Amino acid sequence: MSSSADDQPVLDRFAAIVGDAYTFRLPADIEPYVTERRGLWSGKSAMVLRPGSVQEVSAILKLASETGTPIVPQGGNTGLVGGQTPDDSGREIVLSLSRLNRIREIDIASNTITAEAGVVLQSLHDAADNADRLFPLSLASQGSSQIGGNLSSNAGGTAVLAYGNARELCLGVEVVLPTGEVLDDLRKLKKDNTGYDLKNLFVGAEGTLGVITAAVLKLYPKPKGREVAWVGLQNPEQALKLFALASERAGASLTAFELMIDMSLSFVLRHFAAATAPLSGDHPWHVLLEISSGRSAEDARGLLEEILGEGLESGLLDDAAIAASLGQAAAFWSLRESMSEAQKPEGASIKHDISVPVVSVPEFIDAAWRAVQKVEPRARLVCFGHMGDGNLHYNISQPEGGDPEAFLARYREINKVVHDVVRALDGSISAEHGIGRLKRDELIATAPPVAIDLMRRIKRDFDPAGIMNPGKVI
Repeated sequence: MSSSADDQPVLDRFAAIVGDAYTFRLPADIEPYVTERRGLWSGKSAMVLRPGSVQEVSAILKLASETGTPIVPQGGNTGLVGGQTPDDSGREIVLSLSRLNRIREIDIASNTITAEAGVVLQSLHDAADNADRLFPLSLASQGSSQIGGNLSSNAGGTAVLAYGNARELCLGVEVVLPTGEVLDDLRKLKKDNTGYDLKNLFVGAEGTLGVITAAVLKLYPKPKGREVAWVGLQNPEQALKLFALASERAGASLTAFELMIDMSLSFVLRHFAAATAPLSGDHPWHVLLEISSGRSAEDARGLLEEILGEGLESGLLDDAAIAASLGQAAAFWSLRESMSEAQKPEGASIKHDISVPVVSVPEFIDAAWRAVQKVEPRARLVCFGHMGDGNLHYNISQPEGGDPEAFLARYREINKVVHDVVRALDGSISAEHGIGRLKRDELIATAPPVAIDLMRRIKRDFDPAGIMNPGKVI
């Protein structure tokens, strides 16, 4: 499918489904949908369609299968691996789910919320909060990412330790298949063993098997107490021991354990005027630790003080500060959430979204850094992430004052040495960002052949016309 004159009748048929007001054909209108926000991924598209109902999505996919028109589903366009952007052919139509933005139901007794794919994650948080409930999926991009995209990429975030990733938070889905058929599986059941768990074929599939149009999601009671501490320590080995201590003392009340190298914090302090150092003195590594209690604020505070006190006595940490107010707790979290953005003024960055067994985190950090330094001795390590679930954003910033283009030219070389260490430790090269275009070839080259064959069989059976987000994942 291209935008040539011969294709105009087909394009007009697509436009007729949603109406001219919700069909974008001018380059200026299309541009925001074909360029990823960091500018790393871009493409071309003949048009952008913005359906307002499940029926319109169904009609679009049915027509796409009939005409062999490739469709790229898109949420808030916040993905980091190119899964939501079209290719350069101009044949692919972008399907924006942003108008499917209703919260259909909040069921307090069942602790569920049913939301359409275009609901912005922050709006979902607000709706849960207004119902005196918590929706725990928390991302730096939650002001613009949409729940359909969160589910399609199986998003993680800072609360996975206690609540799981997007897949664990989803009870049921409504999906439009490439044929236009609608799978209505919007059930609230916590237990259901009636056959294959179909929803989990679509959660994490990055729009390659169908389009998620709505989902039933879990809610939780709000914690009655939440305490946050910033910790300075010497190395990841101490952080791992502190994590074991915190897990033993707090159990399920340990709701976050974020590990950060000092370089990550120094970038934030350098480039964000409002940022202030949480501790005095220099510390090679930092931990952001959160305790949540269903009983009381006093209970959360007591648990946190017990953990930090024992950590100090046993030499696991050098210094710590407990947030004295909600505002200071938010400031601590803002430091952590700004670390990715703070890399931009420092020049080019080669990023890795990896996971390894929690026990292997220190070994991975050390081995991967030694491997990177053999490639580029002047590179800077900017490592931060969710130590509690083994997921690190292991980013390598260019040498200070270096040439960004020359550094990025070594992307594959540095990528390879880091991912070689990941695989040696039985880890994953994609923990929470997905595969998209960035990691597709590496997935195909390194995953077990039987797994690749099974994925291809599933893709062929669900999408025989090959219209769903082609060139992504598999």
